[in-house]
Amino acid sequence: MNTVHDILKDKGNKVLSVGPDDSVLKALELMAEKNVGALLVLDGDSVAGIFSERDYCRQVLEDARSPKAMKVRELMTTTVMGVTPERTTEECLALMTDKRIRHLPVLQNQRVIGVVSIGDIVKKIIAHQQFTISELGNYISAG
Repeated sequence: MNTVHDILKDKGNKVLSVGPDDSVLKALELMAEKNVGALLVLDGDSVAGIFSERDYCRQVLEDARSPKAMKVRELMTTTVMGVTPERTTEECLALMTDKRIRHLPVLQNQRVIGVVSIGDIVKKIIAHQQFTISELGNYISAG
């Protein structure tokens, strides 16, 4: 069974983040530059929240202020679900589906060591299923 640790081993553990007092414009520019849909919001070493494209889009409809004038803390989601590296991909997928979230910070000893997205999880699950199908095919052919 694949774990979050396996995903981080493949993709690396670089964490893209902004601070709660950074401008929304800065966060959006970083997201566009790195082609990601969300950033962790870190206050020192602690997770203060997560800022996503969805957070911004919802707020634009309610607030006519410029993203340059808005702080990330005004729009970020403050309830953040995290996982440990030992969690399985299936557990993560169930959690993400149940909570309707797309990104999970990976925490070890209260420190952020990476982030996994629903795309990372699905990619790993599909690769595992393809391997299993291939092995079953080999077993049937050898029989």
